[in-house]
Amino acid sequence: MNFVARLWQIEFFRFAVIGTAAFVVDAATLYAALWFGLGFYAGRAVSYVVAVTFTWYGNRRITFVHSRAEGAGPAAAEWLKFLVANLGGGAVNYAIYAALIAAFSIVRAYPVLGVAAGSLAGLAVNFTLSKFVVFRARAGD
Repeated sequence: MNFVARLWQIEFFRFAVIGTAAFVVDAATLYAALWFGLGFYAGRAVSYVVAVTFTWYGNRRITFVHSRAEGAGPAAAEWLKFLVANLGGGAVNYAIYAALIAAFSIVRAYPVLGVAAGSLAGLAVNFTLSKFVVFRARAGD
């Protein structure tokens, strides 16, 4: 296996591990939001922002650390770029969650099932956008 293919596997594995941890953060935040009375949809919007922030930080520090040039720019600008770039995967994620909440009482009883399905649906989209848009190797790296 060549170096590039191996690097992709390593990056995707790390991305998936961080995504799994973000799933826990996402679900826990959703349950907290539900406890505070935000409801299934507003609570999910809050939990998504918390989870995407967690994911950005983990990918910045672990997954794509070798793709980032030192001093690549302000962290806040990179976070915003990550958030915008991952809106495609986020839209898929939220749409799957919302459809399952609306359609199945089991998902309303256990919203974590909708969070899991949405997270899996957005994984490939978010990895691709993160790798090639947010954390792409800088010229000269």
